[in-house]
Amino acid sequence: MKRRFPILPFTAALMLNASMTGPVWPQATLTDGVVTKVDASAGKITIRHGPIKKFDMEDGMTMVFRAQDPAMLQAVKAGDAVKFDAENVNGQFVVTKIQKSK
Repeated sequence: MKRRFPILPFTAALMLNASMTGPVWPQATLTDGVVTKVDASAGKITIRHGPIKKFDMEDGMTMVFRAQDPAMLQAVKAGDAVKFDAENVNGQFVVTKIQKSK
């Protein structure tokens, strides 16, 4: 007769270990930039920024981004130095986080 080992204790041990250490997610790296234009009515912001490695952008450039939350556009104005994070959502670059730099 073959002996079978129950999988449940092994699975429970893995789950317990994962819950104790937490998932390992890469931290978002904020990109430095300068706001050149804010178009709150369109929900867009133009930022002159440095390289964005996660998009394989080796050089800095000026880009128009859509704001994930239009309220974030109230916190910045043209000329502000900022740090921001963006995502590519359905082919559009979207600012997901923005804060003034010091």
